[in-house]
Amino acid sequence: MTQRFIRPEGTSLDISEGEMQELSSRVTQLVTEYFSEVSTLPVFPQTSAGETVREISATLRAEGEPLEQLLDDCRAIIQKSRHNGHPRFFGYVASPSNPPAAFADLIASALNANVTSWRSGPAATEIEHVVIEWLASLIGYSDGNHPAFGLLTSGGSMANMTALMMAHRSRSGPDVSSTGLWNVSPMTIYASDQIHMSIPKAADILGLGRAQVRLIPSDDRFRMNAELLREAIAGDLKTGLKPFCVVASAGTVNTGAVDQLDDIAAVANEFNLWFHIDGAYGALAALDGTKRPLFRGIERADSISLDPHKWLYVPIDSGCLLFRDEAQARAAFSFDSADYIKVHEQNAAEAFAFWNYGPELSRRFRALKIWLTLRYYGVRRVRSTIAEDVAMAAYLAERIGAASDFELLAAPQLSICCFRYVPESLARQLESLSGESSTEINTQLDQLNTNIMNAVQRGGRAYLSSASIRGKFALRVCITNFRTTRADIDETLEIIREAACDFGSSI
Repeated sequence: MTQRFIRPEGTSLDISEGEMQELSSRVTQLVTEYFSEVSTLPVFPQTSAGETVREISATLRAEGEPLEQLLDDCRAIIQKSRHNGHPRFFGYVASPSNPPAAFADLIASALNANVTSWRSGPAATEIEHVVIEWLASLIGYSDGNHPAFGLLTSGGSMANMTALMMAHRSRSGPDVSSTGLWNVSPMTIYASDQIHMSIPKAADILGLGRAQVRLIPSDDRFRMNAELLREAIAGDLKTGLKPFCVVASAGTVNTGAVDQLDDIAAVANEFNLWFHIDGAYGALAALDGTKRPLFRGIERADSISLDPHKWLYVPIDSGCLLFRDEAQARAAFSFDSADYIKVHEQNAAEAFAFWNYGPELSRRFRALKIWLTLRYYGVRRVRSTIAEDVAMAAYLAERIGAASDFELLAAPQLSICCFRYVPESLARQLESLSGESSTEINTQLDQLNTNIMNAVQRGGRAYLSSASIRGKFALRVCITNFRTTRADIDETLEIIREAACDFGSSI
């Protein structure tokens, strides 16, 4: 072979077949070991800021290092991580990765397709279209009469922002894309007071302003009040504002509440507003037949966000935006003046480009891990797993209701349960007090439960987050975890009790 067919030594990152086999074998073994031992690791490590970098090699070297050293450092990184896959991890909305999906990410990373368009990633683009159809059908958003379109995003926040951009452009003047918002009447969004922070944040990013997100009071089940929504829209119209979008929740992050979607859809339709559903956490619970009635009206949405990396147990980043009107979605994002993205294909499918439907140009092959998960397990097993998560939250609520030292603050509608620890002495005082005296006791309970949460998180045996429920600090458990059992629920309650004793709660 002549020299022109060979790169000079030290200028290629290819490795020999033997080195590839060793790297593959050792890394696969490391990942396999992690999956087998994650249930026994501390949920949160005994560590402090800076400790990981001090423990591993943090010096950038001119020459490569031995594989053994690199694997040792990877083990240290694993040991210093918080483990979402632990059966007693209940913080926020974070699920474990299922094994097939983790290996799908390896395949996708090896392929390294930039899924900007069919031209850039023919197979990846087609798989993403298939996955979009599957996700829409799973939650009841599409059937033969109601086709759905969409794209995968980094997560729910990006999906929500993309949806609000589509909504705004669909209801604003034709020149706003080029001239901006300077001469446009203030446009308003409507959402529950339980809405996710990504909605006002998106309003800010889009230049609309956080104050233009009108927060509608929720009812005693933390659902948006449809009648108050109607009144708010009518009032803003009278003052010269321009309502354009209503955002409902299909599973709020605080309590898992599902708004009455059909009622809200009717209000949005009455005023000709875009109807978006933030289902990042909860929409996939529509797979559970016992919860399906909560999602009545989901098919009426103009757009829906959902996160497979929350409740389909696939690795981050894997969000999704579904929408009904492809032409309106395209009108919000298409940009044909850049020569470097022009597509000259004649076939419509081959001319398809994701950049016409969202803000991202560079996009990784997110669909493969969803596709492989659903094919490997099948819908029946995924449905049963989600249903068991929901049943586990109901079991936790039952255990809290039967205990004398816990108070249920928000009964689970899906798989989130909010409660607080209340020593019996303080419980008796609360029963007999009202007004300022009761406020003082609740302040004590807020501080006690804050201390408990911090102690449990750093203790490494379980992990909770928190929520504010009608002004009360709540311990919040979210179960989107296929490893959790009822024994884990019982043990977590005992861990909380032990932490409470450390703070002298037997007042």
